[in-house]
Amino acid sequence: MPIRPWSPEDLGRPTDGTWADVAFGLGETYEREGRLEQAAHWYRRAAESGSADAALRLGAVLGRMADAGADHAADELLAEATRWLSGAQDATTPDAIELITATLNRQMRQAARRGLEPAPAADTFAGRVANRSVAPVVGLHEIGVSGRWTS
Repeated sequence: MPIRPWSPEDLGRPTDGTWADVAFGLGETYEREGRLEQAAHWYRRAAESGSADAALRLGAVLGRMADAGADHAADELLAEATRWLSGAQDATTPDAIELITATLNRQMRQAARRGLEPAPAADTFAGRVANRSVAPVVGLHEIGVSGRWTS
């Protein structure tokens, strides 16, 4: 017997709570199963509907996804996590402060990783000078300007 795909619109109105509560519950379920992308999707929908708890959980899930992702994706995920965490209504609770601190630590680790990676020669100042895309720095004494002030 084929199973028809389900969507919240099929059910009408929720009997207990709001659609944000339903979306939050789905986010929790997917998070417990380790399906972080789906959890983020449902937490995002709940957070967009005004759920402060969902905004905090979304920030946490996005942070975990950033830890597991590629560097360029991690930057975007951490930026979104920061936006949700900083805009959460309950951002002053101990749990929220812990999540915000963890996100800031993730951002610092990402920045440190980027700082340790060698830049291609064209991306360094010396490489740009060699390619003539930046004028070399010339000392004032080299162009005939004296260091004396006249009054």
